[in-house]
Amino acid sequence: MNYPISPPVSESTLLPQSPVIEELILSAIAGVITNARSQGRSLEEIKAEVMEDDSLLDVQQRYWLSEAVAQAWEVAKHEAGSRD
Repeated sequence: MNYPISPPVSESTLLPQSPVIEELILSAIAGVITNARSQGRSLEEIKAEVMEDDSLLDVQQRYWLSEAVAQAWEVAKHEAGSRD
């Protein structure tokens, strides 16, 4: 996924150096799934994007993230079905 999220160097030195909060990750995954589903994209398309090589995550981290996305996709699908 090619989304520019890095702040300029001058700003990044001012940001606190703390670990990413779990709720923030879950919220980001939910947002990606919501957007992908609204665009008619498939889970396989999203997982393929996650698994693309990049400089932020290693292979094991990308695999873990793709599995987390798949689980969240299934939960979202189930919740959408229960509202219909």
